[in-house]
Amino acid sequence: MKEPMYVLDTEGDDSLSLKENLYKYLDKWPWFILSIFLCLLIGFLYIRYAPVIYSSEAKIKIIDDSKDFDIAEDALSLLGGGSKINLDNEIAVITSYRLIDQVVTSLGLDVKYYEVGNLKTRQIFESPILISKLFLEDSIKNSIVYKVQVDDGLIQISNEQDETVTIDGATAKVFMNTRFPIEVKVNKKINLKEENDKSFLIKIDNKKKAVIQLMGKIDVEPLSSKSDVLSIKMKNESSKLSEGILNELIAKFNEDGIVDRQLVSKRTLDFIDDRFLYLSEELDSIEVDKKEYKQSNNLSYIEADAGMTIESKTLAESEVFRIETQIELSKLLKNTLNNQSNFSLLPADIGVENANINGLIFEYNQAVLQREKLVVSAGENNPAVRLLSSQIETAKQNINNTVNTYQNQLSVSLRQLKRQENAAGASFSKLPEKEKRLRSIERQQLIKENLFLLLLQKREEAAINFAVTAPSVKVVDYGLTSLSAVSPKKPIILAISLIIGTFIPLAFFFTKYSFDTKIKTKADLEKLSGEIPILAEIPYLENATNFFNTNERSAQAESFRILSTNVNYLLPNKEDDMSQVVFVTSAVKGEGKTFVAINLAMAFASLRKKVLLIGADLRNPQLHTYFKTDKNMIGLSNFLHDAEITWRDCIYKGQEETSFLEICFGGPIPPNPAQLIAGDNFDKFITLAKDHYDYVIVDTAPTVQVADTLLMSNHADVTVFITRSNFTDKRLIQFSKELYTTKKLKNMAFVLNDVKFDKRVGYNYGYEYGYGVK
Repeated sequence: MKEPMYVLDTEGDDSLSLKENLYKYLDKWPWFILSIFLCLLIGFLYIRYAPVIYSSEAKIKIIDDSKDFDIAEDALSLLGGGSKINLDNEIAVITSYRLIDQVVTSLGLDVKYYEVGNLKTRQIFESPILISKLFLEDSIKNSIVYKVQVDDGLIQISNEQDETVTIDGATAKVFMNTRFPIEVKVNKKINLKEENDKSFLIKIDNKKKAVIQLMGKIDVEPLSSKSDVLSIKMKNESSKLSEGILNELIAKFNEDGIVDRQLVSKRTLDFIDDRFLYLSEELDSIEVDKKEYKQSNNLSYIEADAGMTIESKTLAESEVFRIETQIELSKLLKNTLNNQSNFSLLPADIGVENANINGLIFEYNQAVLQREKLVVSAGENNPAVRLLSSQIETAKQNINNTVNTYQNQLSVSLRQLKRQENAAGASFSKLPEKEKRLRSIERQQLIKENLFLLLLQKREEAAINFAVTAPSVKVVDYGLTSLSAVSPKKPIILAISLIIGTFIPLAFFFTKYSFDTKIKTKADLEKLSGEIPILAEIPYLENATNFFNTNERSAQAESFRILSTNVNYLLPNKEDDMSQVVFVTSAVKGEGKTFVAINLAMAFASLRKKVLLIGADLRNPQLHTYFKTDKNMIGLSNFLHDAEITWRDCIYKGQEETSFLEICFGGPIPPNPAQLIAGDNFDKFITLAKDHYDYVIVDTAPTVQVADTLLMSNHADVTVFITRSNFTDKRLIQFSKELYTTKKLKNMAFVLNDVKFDKRVGYNYGYEYGYGVK
């Protein structure tokens, strides 16, 4: 087999494939231009009519009101370890529904005011009129809209029921006959003359809806990871409204913190007041108990009472001792008196404290001394002596009686003193228990008094804190709006419009190409064909004819001449210049195999080679349509069916321009084409034809749909397998490769038909490059 001339160097195929893919999209440039134009137009319209949004920002520093001194935390703070303040908690409070609800209520944000312009309507902070609702805030479900028109100092307000109220600068009106009545007032801050001929819209929303919408617009975050400053941002069409909302939110947050701390102080005051009442009652009860205890136990001052008890006991003991001494002295005196001899002296001043006894003893001793003197001088029988003796006896008896009486008195006194001594001892022994009980009562009294004083001090501190509460935040910056709008940003929108305008057709065509399973170019076929060669590409021409003339120099004619040349190189060498049989087939109908077979035969005929073109597609013959003949004229099917018909009866002249081309049409459609082709007559016909022609071109049936081609494939020297650009499914190439690998089709090669070439990637070099071929 000859080396085919169509084998080319594949270096640079990757770059060529990249160019093909690139130019495949560039070929759709009108769609890209149209898409970009429309997207840019939409972008310009959006910039023109979209609301202009500004960003407002306020900054606050959270004040740490903690009074506890924590060395560890303070050291950590100094080392940059963070603050005691939990900013996440503060952010949660700022963005809470409760706080935002207070802002909405304070500013009346559930009533929105809009200025109607020629091109667009924008929200404003202040309106020529103010609306006060006379119904429950959450009683509406859908928004209520009022139209306002300012004309020559008068304001006309219309509701959704087309009811109109006209007011001037000095009046106020009420929509009372509506389901949701409102009161309308003139805003004194606005000069109506400056608002003349302007239109406004007033929209009343459900308050809960207004709060939730505002919550979504407020963004709070720390200024940095090491900062206690919070940045509060809001984007809105009205910068004044945004600044007002941010400032009001800061004020409400500060008030909320102050109220929280005041609430603590108030609760402290209430608690202390309650405790005061309780402590007062307890103190009164303790003091009454102390008084009753002292009264019942005859106590005044425990130390003095103890001293008096001890003194009383001591005195009692001393008196007992004295009386007992007197009793003993009296007994001694009595014993002496009874045991001494008559007219003896009695001991004087022995310590008896009774003056009568001492006096009697003195008189007795005087009488005894006088008698002794008389006895010495007068004798014992002297009457004077006898008289003195009688007196002495009487005195002695008196002393004895007096001593007895004195002893009795001392015994009575001793018993009384003993009782007093015992009572003082008992009272003294009870003093510790009484002191313990009294100390317990006094201790309870002292505790309550100290607690009372402490609470009184704390109450004063709480009262001061309640009266003078420090702010919870320090305002770093009040609401401040940027000079430039954050939306819409013209460069970004136009850039996005340009990108989208480019992306839409790109995505469309990419999707289209990605899901397109049709073969487009030779490169697609090369990726799938494997080792099966590709003989030629047949170009698509708008004004192309069914077949070319032998002297024609068109691109189509040249492409078939190239095909014939490549087929020649693919044909095996034969001795004695024997005829070559070329089968032209395809996977399915419609791929142009008959068209290629005709023009291939014309290409060989133009080389002055005798060529026979056979229409072997007996099921769907198409060859007669190209030559405008009757499809029922005698042809191949007649010869295969009727042995009496000679093969020459089936041969017809081709074009008038050449005498080298003859044709055998398919003939009438037989009921059993496969049986006819498998019979001996087809072999006979091919054998006879090979003896008279240089080339036998056979237009066969599609291989996927019927088996006719495979039944006659053993006669082919070359099988030209036709594929068609934008028509042949890539999956059919695998089927044709199986026919090649299993040797069911001999010496097979591909031809790509109906290719639309693009000069930008180097095609048409063989057809329009310097050879005068047009």
